[in-house]
Amino acid sequence: MNAPSRNYEPIPPRNVAFLGLGVMGYPMAGHLARAGHAVTVYNRTVAKATAWALEYGGSVAATPVAAAAGADIVFACVGNDDDLRAVVLGADGAFAGMRAGAIFVDHTTASAEVARELYAAALAAGLQFVDAPVSGGQAGAVNGALTVMCGGDAAPFASIQPVALAFAKAVTLVGASGAGQLAKMVNQICIAGLVQGLSEAIAFGQKAGLDMKQVLDVIGKGAAQSWQMDNRGKTMVDDKFDFGFAVDWMRKDLGLVLDEARRNGAKLPVTALVDQFYADVQTMGGRRWDTSSLIKRLK
Repeated sequence: MNAPSRNYEPIPPRNVAFLGLGVMGYPMAGHLARAGHAVTVYNRTVAKATAWALEYGGSVAATPVAAAAGADIVFACVGNDDDLRAVVLGADGAFAGMRAGAIFVDHTTASAEVARELYAAALAAGLQFVDAPVSGGQAGAVNGALTVMCGGDAAPFASIQPVALAFAKAVTLVGASGAGQLAKMVNQICIAGLVQGLSEAIAFGQKAGLDMKQVLDVIGKGAAQSWQMDNRGKTMVDDKFDFGFAVDWMRKDLGLVLDEARRNGAKLPVTALVDQFYADVQTMGGRRWDTSSLIKRLK
């Protein structure tokens, strides 16, 4: 997976680790290496870690604890709360190998609850923890243009921000521990409603006999414009859904949103409904389709 070249702001090189080399983590870790940092990677599938090291010149560790040894910053991007705990805690977890004062940065989209849990565990161990979920999808990771929403303390955030800008266009502290994950939930609520609205609009226009690519060009210059319309509208018209953020991942994220809403009392009727629409898409065989595949239900 070759990331496009980009100009990196000169900062002192750091010793960093990256845990998890999925579709997001692989290019993110690559940008860190290309920015001049000494990167050690860990991945459950060793072959992927080896391929990454051959491409970018970093080192491979057999366990999270080995990857974290000597690192100033340990980045992670794994699947869910349980995956995160598995690479952080226990004898083989990163916390066991990190030096005093080192910073763990979690880019997983996880619960605010696990972020606060690991923040407390980090402080008890003399470490720092920043929850830092990302938005921008695989393309954003490859192009080094992610948006990162961070929760935690100001000092470790200030330390990791310039490093994370190797793979991001914006890295922002939005509040205390857990706030990054909550901000990502807000992001996913917005996306769910936008994609459903765009799906209904395109399906309506097609039923009405309109040239929807032309219509999208027209309304995309007005108040209806959105990132989803600009980047997914015409592919939805073309019935193409083999890229971007998968339905399975979106359902995982919306599950976190709805769990948090049950805790804080927020009313999310549209989000709950769209979550069930995504369940319909899964039943249709679309588990790995892009989230814009909501329109498939309407055709």
